[in-house]
Amino acid sequence: MPTNEKEYNGYLFDQLTILDDLQEVAETEHATNTLKLIDKKRKQIERKLYQIPPLQRPDTQI
Repeated sequence: MPTNEKEYNGYLFDQLTILDDLQEVAETEHATNTLKLIDKKRKQIERKLYQIPPLQRPDTQI
């Protein structure tokens, strides 16, 4: 398990790199279902990576 946020983000970027490699192969083979799954997984990872912490959301009033 990652011990801090920087290490955790590193793992998420590694996962995005793997998806990039898989996407390259899937595009070459015209694997549309695989491309859809890669896109879904990329969105899930990016949601974790670029989330705004709850206390910093502009719509939150303190």
